[in-house]
Amino acid sequence: MGHAQEAVDHGHHPASEVVLPGVTVSATGLGWAAQDMAAPVSVLEGQTWQLQRAATLGESLAGELGIHATHFGAGASRPIIRGMDGPRIGVLANGVELHDASTISPDHAVTADPLLVQQVEILRGPSALIHGGAVGGVVNLVDDKVPTQRPDQPVQGSAEVRWGSAANEKSGAMGLTTGSGPLVLRVEAAGRNASDYRVGRGWQAEEGGRKVPGSFSDGHTGTVGLSWVERDGYLGAAYTRQRATYGLPGHAHSDCHPHGKHLHCGSHGGHHHGHDEEEATPVVDMTSHRWDVRGEWRNPVQGVEALRFKGSHTRYAHDELEGAEVATQFRNRAHDARIEVQHAPIAGWRGMVGMQNGQRRFSAEGEEAYVQPTNTHKWGVFMLEELQVGDWRWQAALRHDRQQVTAFDSQIERKHHANSASLGTVWRFQPGWQASASFSHAARLPSAEELFANGPHMATNSWEVGNSQLRKETSNAWDVGLRKTTGATTWSTNVYHHRIQGYIYGRTVDEQEGFQLQHYTQANARFTGLEAQVRQRINRFVGVSVFGDVVRAKLAHGGDLPRIPAARVGLRVDGTWQGWEGQAEWVQVLRQNRTAAYEDATGGYGMLNLGASYRFAGSPVSLTVKANNLTDRLGYAHTSAIKHAAPLKGRNLIVGLRLDF
Repeated sequence: MGHAQEAVDHGHHPASEVVLPGVTVSATGLGWAAQDMAAPVSVLEGQTWQLQRAATLGESLAGELGIHATHFGAGASRPIIRGMDGPRIGVLANGVELHDASTISPDHAVTADPLLVQQVEILRGPSALIHGGAVGGVVNLVDDKVPTQRPDQPVQGSAEVRWGSAANEKSGAMGLTTGSGPLVLRVEAAGRNASDYRVGRGWQAEEGGRKVPGSFSDGHTGTVGLSWVERDGYLGAAYTRQRATYGLPGHAHSDCHPHGKHLHCGSHGGHHHGHDEEEATPVVDMTSHRWDVRGEWRNPVQGVEALRFKGSHTRYAHDELEGAEVATQFRNRAHDARIEVQHAPIAGWRGMVGMQNGQRRFSAEGEEAYVQPTNTHKWGVFMLEELQVGDWRWQAALRHDRQQVTAFDSQIERKHHANSASLGTVWRFQPGWQASASFSHAARLPSAEELFANGPHMATNSWEVGNSQLRKETSNAWDVGLRKTTGATTWSTNVYHHRIQGYIYGRTVDEQEGFQLQHYTQANARFTGLEAQVRQRINRFVGVSVFGDVVRAKLAHGGDLPRIPAARVGLRVDGTWQGWEGQAEWVQVLRQNRTAAYEDATGGYGMLNLGASYRFAGSPVSLTVKANNLTDRLGYAHTSAIKHAAPLKGRNLIVGLRLDF
């Protein structure tokens, strides 16, 4: 597990009394420092993020407290926050939604390359609520594709290369910024090539060997951005093209089809594949074209501190290939626009109001077109405010959402609307100590896939059936935290509880030879969890930490929800010495036997991870070295829909070299 700077710093700095300066969380829109926020926040930046980055976003963040990954081979992995995933987790690019297909299915990749991300913000509570529907949390990816300030030098940038042993992964990235007067140009590029990855000892593929068949990935990304930057703001745009191909491990075919709530496996009317079952693993061929427009005008009129605009337009497509044939085509056309007005303090309250509008036209054609073409139109207004009273900092948010989803084939139209609100506080009751608490009443509107799915989804080995009568999902959530931020011993703990009315999930109602029939269902649910860590300074160079997290997710009428992460505990030693920063940690993942119907338990495992970075004295060059799963243990992710077909990576040595200029 990695460790970020959270609401307070928990020991990434040397074991001295110096605390790192507050990190600004851009996703709030108000420039709040991480340590000033009422709900727990993790911020990954600088050397910490450079050491933690991996091929996918989910894998990069899976070590953070309360964060896990969907883990679908090497090409697709999305973050899970406190046991919640899919559309409950907002993945944003500088505060604007990423319009890919990753919320639809775990085998669809997130269209953001971690090598081109400069900072990652993971947040919940009042600040997350303004992004709408993200009842589980928000992951905001901060990039430099649209320049916001003039460069300090005529030309500045960075370049890096990396290599990983488990999949013979070779990757690299570069970014360049230059300017002439108010015009600033940004150019970025990244590429990655990885073979099938090797898993831990004790597992063997049907074809023999320890490599997961079809777990390869290959891709590249290019961006050009241009901005007009003045003292009182900026206006810019960027174009990004991403291309990726990756395999779908564990992909199976079945001739089963539903009869009501039961599966019938036979030839009549079933899903006929028409190919030999021994053919190569299916491959996703994905292309994304995205245009971003961003601008900020500071102090445009009296009473307004800033006016911000963010917009995007995305043309996303991916084909699922079986051999040389295109089996299924997915298309996503979407745009999103967001306006924020930050006002001057009113009666002590500092904050902003805003509105957001977005539309997504999604279609799937072919053998696994389990969702009919749909159009989703969303509209929302929101407000976020903050008040400082003595040692207390209060934060409040309101949001109203409306949604209209139209299914083209059946001509069914569904409209939903919802109100959300949250209130939180941070109390610094004495130097070096702070307590926090937040409550949110948040709503999520059902997605087009949950409403209208009806067909085979072989990537997850299931037949999914939607429900056009689904209502909004409402969560009442508490989060209480206590932190000690100074001294030789620092620590933090957070306890949370979600009571969710109308929780939407895929309930397995029947299974035949591993093929599942899943009905999207609503039921009341409870999520309860704990995240804690403590660090003891040994001397000015070394510190020792103990950390852990656990979440329990149950239906109110009894029974467990599927694919809930197992509990984890860990021990970490961190140190700094003459330009070196490093850490060694043992993470023990416990057995998960709290399972839903037709779900099997997952055994526990322990992994030893090492990491170090070194900046050469008087040089712009830095070196990173990691050794993940050093003991080559075999581990299965309970959160993965294909855990048996694609276990976690075995021993993986990663070496990276970076140049900043």
